Amino acid sequence: MRARYGVPLGIMAAGAAGVAYAAGFEVRSFRLRRVTVPVLPPGMRPLRMLQVSDIHMVGGQRKKQRWLQSLAGLRPDFVINTGDNLSDPEGVPETLDALGPLMEFPGAYVFGSNDYYGPKLRNPARYLLEKTSGKHGLNGNAPAVGVVHNPWEDLRDGFDTAGWLNLTNQRGVLKVEGVSIELTGLDDPHIKRDRYARVAGGPSEGHDFSMGVVHAPYLRSLDAFTADGYPLVLAGHTHGGQLCIPFYGALVTNCDLDTDRVKGLSTHTAEGNTSYLHVSAGCGTNRYTPIRFACPPEATLLTLVERV
Repeated sequence: MRARYGVPLGIMAAGAAGVAYAAGFEVRSFRLRRVTVPVLPPGMRPLRMLQVSDIHMVGGQRKKQRWLQSLAGLRPDFVINTGDNLSDPEGVPETLDALGPLMEFPGAYVFGSNDYYGPKLRNPARYLLEKTSGKHGLNGNAPAVGVVHNPWEDLRDGFDTAGWLNLTNQRGVLKVEGVSIELTGLDDPHIKRDRYARVAGGPSEGHDFSMGVVHAPYLRSLDAFTADGYPLVLAGHTHGGQLCIPFYGALVTNCDLDTDRVKGLSTHTAEGNTSYLHVSAGCGTNRYTPIRFACPPEATLLTLVERV
């Protein structure tokens, strides 16, 4: 009996332990990553930028709320929120409360699909099927029907009241201790709300630094930002793969970005130009898949320094 059933039972035990770790510990094991990016013009002082992404707030997530509040202790020069704040139609008050201390700093935001629409229960295997078929989100798929509409207007109003810039297919300028930072943003490409033509043209004259911001790092958006000469593009959406294989990495990105760049700092090249790309693995999950494995939830403090 031992020879016949020992291996399957061992595999089952290991699998159960992995699920327990992913759901019970790692999903709440919040981390801060620190990254240095050489993108500023010569002679410009360093800038400390905090990126938060993919919070996917669900009511009662007190540890996540306290951790987000604690990030204000980093005293960043400014904050960028790259979307998917919600995973619960009732989550707006708790999201604004969690981000309240950070909204005391200059900041800007774009929205992701989960800010507009509530999540649906899905078979995780569909992400692998979408990868092989080249279809992601509404890009190539039929429009979503029967979805829950989140109160994104309340979230927008809260951010706007705090003074954060709305970069929904718009440009904006942050003034940080005399430094002029131009931000060019897009609405979420994952649900085909991006309208790059409205913001095309590249960095404007008269600003000390310019960069692009988008939720989902689809190649069409990265190509557009890079071809226009932005030295840095920020994105989220991928959850870093969320369920990764140790020593291998992510299996999917939930967009057409390759898995080698699913999270962290990399580069992107288009039309002879090269930009730095930073993709945040985010700090939350869809409420129906509240697990992370080999991919802890995170925020990132990026220190922008002179380019070399």
